[in-house]
Amino acid sequence: MDDYTWQKKLRQRRIRQHRNLFFGCLLLAAGIGTAVWYFLFYTRTPEYALHQLNTAIEQHDADAFKRYVNLEVLSSRAYDDLTVDLFAYDSTLTPQTKVMFEKFYILIKPQLSGGMEQAALTRISSGAWSLPEGTDILKGRQLGIDFERFLERSQLRNTTFVRIGAITHDGTTATADIDIIEDYTQTPFTLQLVMEQAADGHWQVSYIKNYRQYLDTISPLQNNDIATYINATQGIVDASNSSFEDYQHQFQQMAKAKSGRLSAQQAKSLAALLENHVIPALKKRQQKLDEIEVPVGAQYLARQRQQSTETTIKAWQHFIKGLRENKPAEFDTAETLHKQELAIDLRVQDIIRHTAISKNIPNLP
Repeated sequence: MDDYTWQKKLRQRRIRQHRNLFFGCLLLAAGIGTAVWYFLFYTRTPEYALHQLNTAIEQHDADAFKRYVNLEVLSSRAYDDLTVDLFAYDSTLTPQTKVMFEKFYILIKPQLSGGMEQAALTRISSGAWSLPEGTDILKGRQLGIDFERFLERSQLRNTTFVRIGAITHDGTTATADIDIIEDYTQTPFTLQLVMEQAADGHWQVSYIKNYRQYLDTISPLQNNDIATYINATQGIVDASNSSFEDYQHQFQQMAKAKSGRLSAQQAKSLAALLENHVIPALKKRQQKLDEIEVPVGAQYLARQRQQSTETTIKAWQHFIKGLRENKPAEFDTAETLHKQELAIDLRVQDIIRHTAISKNIPNLP
């Protein structure tokens, strides 16, 4: 190879090296620029916060969820909207009574809104809804509050995320459109999440701007279905109630004891009444209820009735075992189950009463 050819190839090699170096520097700069944009800009946007929030829900990361949601503000605003819905259309309440209720719900707001926060975090971390633990106002029906029913009326458990829509920026606040669907009636809706920028630059969901509108849209649809279901099952309920009143009278007569203790024959007769008549009647009533087509918006009421029947049967089965084996522990279990069944029955009555009152709720556009 002569000197000219050698020099020519050497120049071409240098040109390629310079070109590769240029493109390498260009890619490095682009990578650095992307990293800078991501960590200094994108991570401080509402879009990033919503993406992280969705990831936290999918990965059951409660800590990440709390970072991107201002739970205290969100639950407080949602509580205010929800409690208005509880008695806004109750025509049986006088103005004085309504004011009394409003003051009462303001008084218990910390407990109930805190319960909503705890229930939501449990749902995030475990993937399942459950009631808060403890023996305070959130358990049972203390002060007449049924937290299970309260949570159901919030629609939190019955709402499915569809997609993130448009996001409107306005300085340190933003509004994000979130398309959802209500599970029972399959009604689509767009929630407007108001977001605010925290002191460290990251964004949080603060409250739902149109949550009350969502409740006002869904409640009439569910109430109409519940009313239809109540009418369809009224005959079954009335007939069974009449039978159970007779059984109750027989039970009371058979359980009378001057000494305060049941004789062996009384215990045997009561067990036979419960096993051969009361429990079969409960099963027959539930079978007839199951044969009725349940409108989509009345599924919760139908499940509550079914749960009431199952709990009542279990309570009587333990009671029968206590009678036959003379075991106090069985009576204790029966009493506990009976209290649970009573809470469910009161919940069913609340739903029926609320539905009757809400028939005059106007259909909102």
